[in-house]
Amino acid sequence: MTEPSSPFRGGTTLADLNALSAGTAMVPLGIEFSELGTDFLRATMPVDERTKQPYGLLHGGASVLLAETLGSTAGNLCVPPDRICVGIEINANHVRGVRDGVVTGTARPLHIGASTHVWEIRIEDARGRLACVSRITLAVVARGNG
Repeated sequence: MTEPSSPFRGGTTLADLNALSAGTAMVPLGIEFSELGTDFLRATMPVDERTKQPYGLLHGGASVLLAETLGSTAGNLCVPPDRICVGIEINANHVRGVRDGVVTGTARPLHIGASTHVWEIRIEDARGRLACVSRITLAVVARGNG
């Protein structure tokens, strides 16, 4: 059996991805890229005072920010340097509340085309239970036109 080919451009490291986070919404929420696989990108986010809503649960908006970060970043790893992926639609289903610990999001492609991408992002709690599933559609545009 052969290994699946990766849609990602070579040469990008987790350190590179995390360095891109400086000065963005990812820093105050504690989002960190943790794994770049053959066909997936993974990141973690703490469930604490930065990411909870007033009732003590992980805020849905924080989950969506994690999902969009993963989907957009993964998409941008698949396009040539003169192109960029920008989000045009995102949805999320919050299926389990999380009160503490860390959640892990994993983005995998559903469609990688020349003009659009569709990515699925699954966010799980520390026990591996699904907390949120999201899908993002990205437009592929010329860099500088996003």
